[in-house]
Amino acid sequence: MKYDGIILDPPKFGRGPKGEVWEVYKSLPSLLDMCRACLSDNPLFVIVTVYAVRASAIHIAQAMDEMMKRYKGNIDSGELVTRETSANRLLSQAVYARWSSK
Repeated sequence: MKYDGIILDPPKFGRGPKGEVWEVYKSLPSLLDMCRACLSDNPLFVIVTVYAVRASAIHIAQAMDEMMKRYKGNIDSGELVTRETSANRLLSQAVYARWSSK
């Protein structure tokens, strides 16, 4: 089955049934490769959010760029933040990258 859009929100860390270790920082490129194989010939979007301290928006955007290089589109990336109203400051929650064909 092929998809026109994919939304990824992978865990930061986990273990498989045979003790395999999953770390988003190390495993994201292979996950994106597997997702690319599921995309249709004319995908519309791919969105990735990563809740990991070691990953930066630049790292995620570059991984997304590598994944989508055969398609024409645009990449946007940045941080997801929450405003702490009592101190009026921004608290970083995650990073994201979004590829769109439009």
